[in-house]
Amino acid sequence: MRLNPETIDLATLRRLWQGEAASLDEAAMRRVAAAAASVERIVASGETVYGVNTGFGLLANTRIPDERLAELQRNLILSHSAGLGEPLPRHVTRLMIVLKLLGLGRGFSGVRLAIVEVLQGLLDRDAMPVIPSQGSVGASGDLAPLAHLIAALMGHGSIDIAGDIVAAPAALRLLGLEPLELAPKEGLALINGTQASAAIALDALFTGERVFAAAIAAGALSVDALKGSAKPFDPRISALRGQPGQIRVAAEIAALLEGSEILASHGRCGRVQDPYSFRCQPQVMGAALDLLASAARTLTIEAAAVTDNPIVFGAGGEEGSGTAISGGNFHGQPVAFAADMISLALCEVGSIAERRTAVLIDPKLSGLPPFLSEDSGVNSGLMIPQVTAAALVAENRSLAFPASVDSIPTSAGQEDHVAMSPIAAIKAARIARNAAGIVAVELIAAAQGVDCHAPLKTSARLQPIHSKVRALSPHLTSDRYWADEMAALQAAVLAGEIGVGDVLDS
Repeated sequence: MRLNPETIDLATLRRLWQGEAASLDEAAMRRVAAAAASVERIVASGETVYGVNTGFGLLANTRIPDERLAELQRNLILSHSAGLGEPLPRHVTRLMIVLKLLGLGRGFSGVRLAIVEVLQGLLDRDAMPVIPSQGSVGASGDLAPLAHLIAALMGHGSIDIAGDIVAAPAALRLLGLEPLELAPKEGLALINGTQASAAIALDALFTGERVFAAAIAAGALSVDALKGSAKPFDPRISALRGQPGQIRVAAEIAALLEGSEILASHGRCGRVQDPYSFRCQPQVMGAALDLLASAARTLTIEAAAVTDNPIVFGAGGEEGSGTAISGGNFHGQPVAFAADMISLALCEVGSIAERRTAVLIDPKLSGLPPFLSEDSGVNSGLMIPQVTAAALVAENRSLAFPASVDSIPTSAGQEDHVAMSPIAAIKAARIARNAAGIVAVELIAAAQGVDCHAPLKTSARLQPIHSKVRALSPHLTSDRYWADEMAALQAAVLAGEIGVGDVLDS
């Protein structure tokens, strides 16, 4: 795939997240070369420009002599390679590199084509620098994670080559690369930016999209298991409120239930209202969908944004030295807000799913066997899987407190308000994984509940969902070891194997 940084959309980002091969198009490469030439003119003119021939942060007023500019860039990378914690997942690091290429490809950063080519080489060779996940507050961008990316190309740290962790000097030799030497402005262009936060947030978004899709399917299957009413999904109700997410969710659940023999069997039962977790799915899940859609819009824009500093203007090859303006595009606040919206949405997706499970296992509310076990007492049935789901809900609630409203001064007060965007994104990714586990438990409960109504069948659209669940978690007849089945269903949800498709593109 050839990437035009000026026309990136959500579907393209999803394909990149899934690992599709990609590189910048020729127009982007021409813009990169023009910006690099502009930096060369600035250096030759003797103009003092932040980060090109000055120190950094509080040292911005310290002029650096020309003969030490290469040392300045090298020291910048080494001093900022100060992360801790577990490494970022390989697929997140890969996406981070792609996002950095997109930002550089806009042609306002001033790096040489050689920098783009070496980053592209990492993608082409499936070589991912090992990047600690902790150490950024989203201040001047994601300084520490991005510094670790570049430090590996300079021969420091480690590189994961197709799954094998190799010390950076040896890895570079295996890859046929010389240790990278940076020209003026390049170190700053490479470590300023929001690419780490944005990559983690996009990972949470696309994972969350799969969780959401599975939760819609699980919720509809639970309605059938409860012998619940389909009336709350009447489109006339949602049309009167007008919220777009609610309208879409109501329509999807109604379509999933259409043709169910179980639903048809109790059309005149006289039941008026189901618990909120069943009949208010359009209102709750729809609001969550609207939050996810808003986050998607922000992150799509951010994916190809120019977020380093200073920004080089006048790079079209025209006469003159060009202009470098120092600003604050590196500040991660948009990403932080988007990540927190993802967290809030997925926290509620998990919360309402756990409540449906709780209803299904309670014979007083569901009319089904206690804990969905035909031989309860000797057998505990789904008692403890529901406890696990409740534990994940509780953890998600503690994680969902927004990181974006926090700040801590850094760099001797020069960076006195920071975004906490990487913290927000990391929390969102964890909430997404937890929510997948909660939905996995609901799927088991809903499938068991539907089994209780045999020989009546669920709808044609829900039968494949039921079959997928049963392939990973057979019908419960007596107590058994649960953990492996729950983990397998959680993995299926995370892999997008259960659900209603790419809900953010609909």
